[in-house]
Amino acid sequence: MVFVTVGTTCFDALVKVVDSQEVKDELLRRGYTDLLIQMGRGSYLPTKSTGDDGSLAVDYFTFSSSIADHLRSASLVISHAGSGSIFETLQLGKPLIVVVNEDLMDNHQSELAEELAERQHLYCARPPTLCQTIAGMDLKSLVPYCPGDATPVAKLINRFLGFPED
Repeated sequence: MVFVTVGTTCFDALVKVVDSQEVKDELLRRGYTDLLIQMGRGSYLPTKSTGDDGSLAVDYFTFSSSIADHLRSASLVISHAGSGSIFETLQLGKPLIVVVNEDLMDNHQSELAEELAERQHLYCARPPTLCQTIAGMDLKSLVPYCPGDATPVAKLINRFLGFPED
């Protein structure tokens, strides 16, 4: 199952591109059978499909109190570039394609996604390049993400501020 999330935002460009026949055909070619899209505040409604005709089964919803279960059951996650979605997915060890929303001004999210892609923790795409990214991805080449230990930094800050050490 491929899980797509746009978080709480409106990112119709991502929803439209994953709903395109080209992307759905590529996902099917790569062995995926189900596509679940969390579409957030967007107005574009994807085309639902049961997949009975050999096509990709497609379903969507707007919001959920927790997407953790969807992330856990996914074989591949396609996400907006929000740091919460990125790190939650990486900590679950799920393969991830981050799609940067080019319509956002001062897009600091793209810097995070591009840096993590450079470190080979995920793939980074834009809506027009998503299909190409899916076609060329080698999930075995992704490097597992290991979060750093912030304890030394916290201790340094506490010491600087004059707090007692634990």
